[in-house]
Amino acid sequence: MSLSPVKFEILENMLLHDKPVKPIQVSKEIGKKFPSVMMHIIGLAKMGYATSPEKGYYTITVEGKKTLGLPEVTKQLARTLLVGELHDKAFHFYLDLDKPLDAKAYNLQTFNAQLKRIQVESIDFHMKRGDFEAWFGGIGDLELAKRTVLLKNKNLDGEVLRRRLQMMTVNRCIALAKIAGYTVVTK
Repeated sequence: MSLSPVKFEILENMLLHDKPVKPIQVSKEIGKKFPSVMMHIIGLAKMGYATSPEKGYYTITVEGKKTLGLPEVTKQLARTLLVGELHDKAFHFYLDLDKPLDAKAYNLQTFNAQLKRIQVESIDFHMKRGDFEAWFGGIGDLELAKRTVLLKNKNLDGEVLRRRLQMMTVNRCIALAKIAGYTVVTK
């Protein structure tokens, strides 16, 4: 079943949020009137693409993710993304063209570690070029690639972009750890 452009946009917005979100927030973020957004979210819930884990909050479901073209992640892929030594697919950070930095990421955990210390100009450079989403897709995390595209469309930069990207990738690591069967410890 194909979705209307508005329902598709709402699902994409929900995907960008790692936690359940209020419809009024979705309404503000996509620039549509609240009553219309609320009705679309109710429709998405009836179709099984969204769910309400607590009163007044909604989140995308596995079926909703599939509708956006995102496959389910296997236990093995989750483990590879988190702790695999993807040396042949390492992400190399640059400050600009022909200005490599001495920083690489071999999996999502090392990517997160580099995000904390890398120069913010490097993050801006790679985000504008689409390098992050290309790498995430290349290592097999299509969901994180899609989320990164959605984040890029918000035109953030500097420390605001760093914090949002860090939060998104840390939450993705937590979700993947649960799929992989690892114990998750948060500070």
